[in-house]
Amino acid sequence: MPQIRVAVAGAGIAGLAFALALRRAGIDCHLYEQAERLAEVGAGVQVTPNATRLLHRLGLEDRLRAVAVAPRAIEMRRWDDGGLLQRTELGGPCRRRFGAPYYTVHRADLHDALLSLVPADRVHLGARLVSVTQSAGEARLHLSDGTTVAADLVVGADGIRSVARERIAADRPRYSGQTIYRGLVPADRVPFLAADPRVRLWLGPDQHCVCYPVSSGRQVSFGATVSSSHWREESWSAPGDPAELAAAYAAWHPDVTRLFTAAETVGRWALHDRDSLGRLSAGRVAVIGDAAHPMLPFQAQGANQAIEDAVVLAACLADAGPDGLGAALLRYERIRLPRTTRIQQQSRANATTFHLADGDEQRRRDASTQASPGLERHEWLFGYDAEQATTTSRS
Repeated sequence: MPQIRVAVAGAGIAGLAFALALRRAGIDCHLYEQAERLAEVGAGVQVTPNATRLLHRLGLEDRLRAVAVAPRAIEMRRWDDGGLLQRTELGGPCRRRFGAPYYTVHRADLHDALLSLVPADRVHLGARLVSVTQSAGEARLHLSDGTTVAADLVVGADGIRSVARERIAADRPRYSGQTIYRGLVPADRVPFLAADPRVRLWLGPDQHCVCYPVSSGRQVSFGATVSSSHWREESWSAPGDPAELAAAYAAWHPDVTRLFTAAETVGRWALHDRDSLGRLSAGRVAVIGDAAHPMLPFQAQGANQAIEDAVVLAACLADAGPDGLGAALLRYERIRLPRTTRIQQQSRANATTFHLADGDEQRRRDASTQASPGLERHEWLFGYDAEQATTTSRS
């Protein structure tokens, strides 16, 4: 069978995971990344069992175990008095139920682990994508330096402002009205949060805070949302004002305020998503990750769904020569769209659910949350095996 020529726009988590999945399937690819050097920034990411099982199969189990933290539980608490709304056990119960761990990891560590398994000569830096064109026989990446790259398939892993997505939909990112402050604090400055590793969320009127340990427990990563009508900066490296963050959460539980006091610097990021697409490909162009379904971080699934996309698309391409691309891409869409659409919508709904003002609606939410604390309510999300779904779709 002739080798499929695959060109990938973007060398973030989605692009690198896709490259590894393709290599496992015996398909080569080249990645074109606009950054001059690869230095994944940001703070923490929660890697849930639906993605860790796939990363383990791609060869990252030992690397992840060396840098990640396996939290004992997820706790949801009230914003003011810290009252416990829900505790979901993780650790051993999670691994036994789903066959894979729940990890919290620094985004840079996850990125480095993926990058370490991709041949260096397959990653081209300083290659900013300007446009994608295609004909009946091939697709082409047009880069800012005038270079044109021809391939049988172009895969856009180029984020929420994807250039590749423009071949599929004429839409734009939607501002949520929320910004998020992100930061990292040395664990020894917040021993009350670091000693017993947990994912902690405090829910309150118009905002919420989440924190968890990363970097083998050496740091605590946090994200704290604030409503804003004017902040539109969308960069991992955009600085935030620690004093403004502290003022926004001044009346919150002492664990929250002490966490922010320990942070010397913070970043601030405007939260955008896009409406769900009715398709994930057009001709010889497909999209994965944030280019396909950018979602708000209120379900902690952005990176996890990118990894699922990568594995499923690679599996669909494994049996397809250049003449079978159309069927492979339709199969990819059929598998992925129902799931990613559901998670996108749930993430958007949580932007309201997490931020209810104190009152009747908030009390109903809390009662419902307290009534369903177990891992079983996560079965549809954490128990999903993307590779198994791909195999089932073939039969």
